[in-house]
Amino acid sequence: MSDTPDEAGLLAAELLARRWLPRKHPRVRRALIDADLWQALQDRLAQVGLRLVDNIHADHISVVLVRGAERVVFGEAGMDANNNIELPRDAISLLVVLWSLIVLPKRERQSARASSGEGEQQEEMFNKEKPMPSAAAVSPVVSYRSLLADFGPQLGKKMRLDGNLRRLEAHGFIVRRGDDIAEGPLLDLLLDYDALAPRILDGALGDVLARATAREAQAEAEAITPADAHDDPDAQSQQDPEGDA
Repeated sequence: MSDTPDEAGLLAAELLARRWLPRKHPRVRRALIDADLWQALQDRLAQVGLRLVDNIHADHISVVLVRGAERVVFGEAGMDANNNIELPRDAISLLVVLWSLIVLPKRERQSARASSGEGEQQEEMFNKEKPMPSAAAVSPVVSYRSLLADFGPQLGKKMRLDGNLRRLEAHGFIVRRGDDIAEGPLLDLLLDYDALAPRILDGALGDVLARATAREAQAEAEAITPADAHDDPDAQSQQDPEGDA
Protein backbone atom coordinates (compact mmCIF):
# COMPACT_ATOMS: atom_id res chain seq x y z
CA MET A 1 0.00 0.00 0.00
CA SER A 2 1.40 3.41 -0.96
CA ASP A 3 2.26 5.95 1.75
CA THR A 4 1.38 8.82 -0.60
CA PRO A 5 -1.96 10.43 0.33
CA ASP A 6 -4.59 10.62 -2.39
CA GLU A 7 -5.95 13.96 -3.63
CA ALA A 8 -8.86 13.96 -1.17
CA GLY A 9 -6.50 13.05 1.68
CA LEU A 10 -4.11 15.87 0.79
CA LEU A 11 -6.91 18.40 0.66
CA ALA A 12 -8.33 17.19 3.97
CA ALA A 13 -4.90 17.39 5.58
CA GLU A 14 -4.33 20.91 4.28
CA LEU A 15 -7.73 22.04 5.59
CA LEU A 16 -6.90 20.64 9.02
CA ALA A 17 -3.49 22.29 9.03
CA ARG A 18 -4.57 25.71 7.75
CA ARG A 19 -8.18 25.82 9.11
CA TRP A 20 -9.49 27.35 5.86
CA LEU A 21 -8.52 27.49 2.20
CA PRO A 22 -9.45 29.97 -0.55
CA ARG A 23 -11.78 28.73 -3.27
CA LYS A 24 -9.05 29.72 -5.75
CA HIS A 25 -6.64 27.19 -4.23
CA PRO A 26 -5.72 24.67 -6.99
CA ARG A 27 -6.96 21.60 -5.09
CA VAL A 28 -10.12 23.36 -3.94
CA ARG A 29 -10.88 24.48 -7.50
CA ARG A 30 -10.49 20.91 -8.70
CA ALA A 31 -12.79 19.64 -5.97
CA LEU A 32 -15.44 22.26 -6.77
CA ILE A 33 -15.73 21.02 -10.36
CA ASP A 34 -15.08 17.31 -9.68
CA ALA A 35 -18.10 15.81 -7.93
CA ASP A 36 -16.26 12.57 -7.14
CA LEU A 37 -13.34 14.39 -5.51
CA TRP A 38 -15.73 16.62 -3.54
CA GLN A 39 -17.61 13.57 -2.24
CA ALA A 40 -14.36 11.75 -1.43
CA LEU A 41 -13.20 14.79 0.56
CA GLN A 42 -16.47 14.85 2.52
CA ASP A 43 -16.22 11.11 3.19
CA ARG A 44 -12.62 11.44 4.37
CA LEU A 45 -13.51 14.26 6.77
CA ALA A 46 -16.58 12.41 8.05
CA GLN A 47 -14.35 9.54 9.14
CA VAL A 48 -12.85 11.85 11.79
CA GLY A 49 -16.07 13.63 12.78
CA LEU A 50 -15.73 16.68 10.53
CA ARG A 51 -17.74 18.21 7.70
CA LEU A 52 -17.06 20.79 5.01
CA VAL A 53 -18.40 24.32 5.32
CA ASP A 54 -18.84 26.13 2.02
CA ASN A 55 -21.20 28.62 0.41
CA ILE A 56 -21.13 30.54 -2.86
CA HIS A 57 -21.12 33.89 -1.06
CA ALA A 58 -17.76 33.23 0.66
CA ASP A 59 -14.29 33.16 -0.83
CA HIS A 60 -13.06 30.30 1.39
CA ILE A 61 -14.01 26.83 2.59
CA SER A 62 -13.43 25.39 6.05
CA VAL A 63 -14.29 22.43 8.29
CA VAL A 64 -16.33 22.07 11.48
CA LEU A 65 -17.34 19.22 13.75
CA VAL A 66 -20.39 17.19 12.78
CA ARG A 67 -23.26 17.55 15.24
CA GLY A 68 -22.83 14.06 16.59
CA ALA A 69 -19.22 14.69 17.59
CA GLU A 70 -19.72 18.05 19.32
CA ARG A 71 -20.92 16.68 22.66
CA VAL A 72 -18.15 14.09 22.77
CA VAL A 73 -15.44 16.64 21.98
CA PHE A 74 -16.65 19.59 24.04
CA GLY A 75 -18.54 17.81 26.78
CA GLU A 76 -21.63 19.06 28.55
CA ALA A 77 -19.96 22.27 29.75
CA GLY A 78 -18.83 23.16 26.25
CA MET A 79 -22.24 22.48 24.75
CA ASP A 80 -23.89 24.69 27.34
CA ALA A 81 -21.54 27.60 26.60
CA ASN A 82 -22.56 30.36 24.19
CA ASN A 83 -19.64 29.39 21.94
CA ASN A 84 -16.89 26.78 21.81
CA ILE A 85 -13.91 29.00 21.04
CA GLU A 86 -13.94 30.71 24.45
CA LEU A 87 -15.00 34.13 23.19
CA PRO A 88 -16.42 36.36 25.96
CA ARG A 89 -20.00 37.52 25.58
CA ASP A 90 -19.06 41.04 24.51
CA ALA A 91 -16.82 39.56 21.79
CA ILE A 92 -19.79 37.54 20.54
CA SER A 93 -21.86 40.74 20.47
CA LEU A 94 -19.10 42.49 18.53
CA LEU A 95 -18.94 39.57 16.10
CA VAL A 96 -22.68 39.81 15.44
CA VAL A 97 -22.43 43.58 14.88
CA LEU A 98 -19.54 43.20 12.42
CA TRP A 99 -21.29 40.33 10.64
CA SER A 100 -24.34 42.57 10.25
CA LEU A 101 -22.32 45.53 8.95
CA ILE A 102 -20.27 43.46 6.51
CA VAL A 103 -22.09 40.28 5.47
CA LEU A 104 -25.64 41.61 5.13
CA PRO A 105 -24.76 44.42 2.66
CA LYS A 106 -22.24 42.18 0.92
CA ARG A 107 -24.88 39.57 0.15
CA GLU A 108 -27.24 42.25 -1.12
CA ARG A 109 -24.54 43.50 -3.50
CA GLN A 110 -23.73 39.98 -4.66
CA SER A 111 -27.40 39.23 -5.37
CA ALA A 112 -27.88 42.55 -7.17
CA ARG A 113 -24.85 42.04 -9.41
CA ALA A 114 -25.82 38.45 -10.15
CA SER A 115 -29.35 39.54 -11.11
CA SER A 116 -27.94 42.33 -13.29
CA GLY A 117 -25.68 39.83 -15.03
CA GLU A 118 -28.60 37.50 -15.72
CA GLY A 119 -30.54 40.40 -17.28
CA GLU A 120 -27.66 41.27 -19.58
CA GLN A 121 -27.31 37.64 -20.67
CA GLN A 122 -30.92 37.40 -21.86
CA GLU A 123 -29.98 39.39 -24.97
CA GLU A 124 -26.90 37.31 -25.72
CA MET A 125 -27.03 34.53 -28.28
CA PHE A 126 -24.82 32.18 -26.28
CA ASN A 127 -25.51 32.64 -22.60
CA LYS A 128 -22.85 31.73 -20.10
CA GLU A 129 -23.53 31.37 -16.40
CA LYS A 130 -21.82 34.18 -14.53
CA PRO A 131 -20.36 33.27 -11.15
CA MET A 132 -21.44 34.97 -7.95
CA PRO A 133 -19.32 38.12 -7.44
CA SER A 134 -16.50 37.36 -5.04
CA ALA A 135 -16.64 38.53 -1.44
CA ALA A 136 -13.43 40.49 -1.95
CA ALA A 137 -15.02 42.46 -4.80
CA VAL A 138 -18.16 43.59 -2.99
CA SER A 139 -17.54 43.17 0.75
CA PRO A 140 -17.71 46.53 2.58
CA VAL A 141 -15.20 47.59 5.21
CA VAL A 142 -16.07 49.04 8.59
CA SER A 143 -14.25 52.07 9.96
CA TYR A 144 -12.78 51.41 13.40
CA ARG A 145 -13.52 54.98 14.45
CA SER A 146 -17.15 54.69 13.38
CA LEU A 147 -17.49 51.33 15.13
CA LEU A 148 -16.10 52.82 18.33
CA ALA A 149 -18.39 55.85 18.11
CA ASP A 150 -21.52 53.86 17.29
CA PHE A 151 -21.08 50.78 19.47
CA GLY A 152 -18.19 51.46 21.84
CA PRO A 153 -20.35 52.23 24.92
CA GLN A 154 -22.31 48.98 24.46
CA LEU A 155 -19.24 46.84 23.74
CA GLY A 156 -16.94 47.81 26.59
CA LYS A 157 -15.40 51.02 25.21
CA LYS A 158 -12.00 51.29 23.56
CA MET A 159 -9.78 48.97 25.59
CA ARG A 160 -12.29 46.13 25.63
CA LEU A 161 -13.21 46.67 21.98
CA ASP A 162 -9.57 46.55 20.91
CA GLY A 163 -9.01 43.28 22.79
CA ASN A 164 -12.05 41.64 21.25
CA LEU A 165 -11.09 42.79 17.75
CA ARG A 166 -7.75 41.05 18.23
CA ARG A 167 -9.58 37.89 19.29
CA LEU A 168 -11.84 37.94 16.26
CA GLU A 169 -8.90 38.52 13.93
CA ALA A 170 -6.96 35.63 15.48
CA HIS A 171 -9.92 33.32 14.87
CA GLY A 172 -10.21 34.37 11.21
CA PHE A 173 -13.48 36.28 11.44
CA ILE A 174 -12.05 39.68 10.44
CA VAL A 175 -8.97 41.23 8.87
CA ARG A 176 -7.55 44.58 10.02
CA ARG A 177 -6.11 46.98 7.47
CA GLY A 178 -5.14 50.10 9.33
CA ASP A 179 -8.35 51.82 10.40
CA ASP A 180 -10.46 49.46 8.27
CA ILE A 181 -12.06 46.23 9.45
CA ALA A 182 -12.74 43.80 6.59
CA GLU A 183 -14.30 40.38 6.19
CA GLY A 184 -12.13 37.48 7.31
CA PRO A 185 -12.18 33.95 5.85
CA LEU A 186 -14.67 32.56 8.38
CA LEU A 187 -17.10 35.45 8.88
CA ASP A 188 -19.57 34.24 6.25
CA LEU A 189 -18.90 30.55 6.85
CA LEU A 190 -19.37 29.90 10.55
CA LEU A 191 -22.37 32.14 11.22
CA ASP A 192 -25.70 30.83 9.95
CA TYR A 193 -27.10 33.49 7.61
CA ASP A 194 -30.58 31.96 7.36
CA ALA A 195 -30.97 31.89 11.15
CA LEU A 196 -29.23 35.15 11.99
CA ALA A 197 -30.34 37.58 9.28
CA PRO A 198 -34.09 37.58 10.11
CA ARG A 199 -33.40 38.07 13.82
CA ILE A 200 -31.21 41.09 13.09
CA LEU A 201 -33.31 42.70 10.39
CA ASP A 202 -36.57 42.26 12.30
CA GLY A 203 -35.12 43.03 15.73
CA ALA A 204 -33.91 46.09 17.58
CA LEU A 205 -30.43 45.77 16.11
CA GLY A 206 -31.88 46.37 12.65
CA ASP A 207 -32.77 49.98 13.49
CA VAL A 208 -29.37 50.58 15.10
CA LEU A 209 -27.56 49.20 12.05
CA ALA A 210 -29.70 51.27 9.70
CA ARG A 211 -28.71 54.44 11.53
CA ALA A 212 -25.05 53.44 11.54
CA THR A 213 -25.17 52.69 7.81
CA ALA A 214 -26.84 56.05 7.14
CA ARG A 215 -24.09 57.84 9.07
CA GLU A 216 -21.43 55.98 7.06
CA ALA A 217 -23.11 57.04 3.80
CA GLN A 218 -23.32 60.63 4.97
CA ALA A 219 -19.65 60.61 5.93
CA GLU A 220 -18.72 59.33 2.47
CA ALA A 221 -20.84 62.04 0.84
CA GLU A 222 -19.13 64.70 2.93
CA ALA A 223 -15.69 63.36 2.04
CA ILE A 224 -15.54 65.88 -0.86
CA THR A 225 -14.14 68.95 0.87
CA PRO A 226 -14.63 72.54 -0.28
CA ALA A 227 -11.05 72.43 -1.58
CA ASP A 228 -11.96 69.45 -3.75
CA ALA A 229 -15.02 71.27 -5.07
CA HIS A 230 -12.91 74.36 -5.84
CA ASP A 231 -10.60 72.22 -7.96
CA ASP A 232 -13.52 70.58 -9.75
CA PRO A 233 -15.13 72.87 -12.40
CA ASP A 234 -18.23 70.63 -12.59
CA ALA A 235 -18.72 70.78 -8.82
CA GLN A 236 -18.23 74.55 -8.95
CA SER A 237 -20.89 75.01 -11.59
CA GLN A 238 -23.33 72.83 -9.61
CA GLN A 239 -22.77 74.87 -6.47
CA ASP A 240 -23.22 78.22 -8.26
CA PRO A 241 -25.79 77.71 -11.03
CA GLU A 242 -26.36 81.48 -11.33
CA GLY A 243 -22.71 82.37 -11.79
CA ASP A 244 -21.27 84.11 -14.80
CA ALA A 245 -21.75 82.34 -18.08
